[in-house]
Amino acid sequence: MNIPGINYGVQKDYKPLYYSNPIAALKREITLQSGYGLIEQGSVLAVNKSAAGGVAKHVPYNPTVFTGTETHPGRAYIVGGGVNATYTVNVTLNDSYKFQVGDDLIINDNTTAAQNLGAITAIDRTTYSSYAVITFTTVIGSTAFTTARFAYVCVEAGDSSNNYSDAVGILEKSVDTGTGVNAKGAVATLILGNCLLYEGMLTLLDAAAKTDLSAASSGRFLMIR
Repeated sequence: MNIPGINYGVQKDYKPLYYSNPIAALKREITLQSGYGLIEQGSVLAVNKSAAGGVAKHVPYNPTVFTGTETHPGRAYIVGGGVNATYTVNVTLNDSYKFQVGDDLIINDNTTAAQNLGAITAIDRTTYSSYAVITFTTVIGSTAFTTARFAYVCVEAGDSSNNYSDAVGILEKSVDTGTGVNAKGAVATLILGNCLLYEGMLTLLDAAAKTDLSAASSGRFLMIR
């Protein structure tokens, strides 16, 4: 099920996700935050833990180790050379719709420790035609987060021990949350446990996510207790 909206394109075939009986798996219905485009079946998800904004809505999990070349729908990569000692950050217009005023914003790159920037107070999508400006409450530290180190921002979806993104489950079927101004979000089913999945069919999965999910690899399978 999707929240009402029109999205153009072709339907993708579903991957074989379960090795165990799907009926036996623990699942629940969730709402996905808007703006993340098509989120693929088998994606690891986290939940927005902001104090306001899209709090309690689900978003793609952000793996702890990355090179910047992977597809990571949960991230909005910054545009420009780098940022530090400022209360603003620039992202593409489409990526700006991954956020709402009130969301707690995280900034990270592959070298500098992730930082919680506090709540988003404004998202300016009109001043510039090529990017949006996000304003937040906590100044970025003196060490710059740079595009050369694949700096990105995302919503707070975990604690500081895991780059502020904690895995909470697996998306059972692909859903489209929309992109840019047409983003509406979506409702979907989250797999919580009591199942054996094909690990090769999962995306955004890393060692930290397995720990969060109480999961373990078993040959070509992932067992979630």
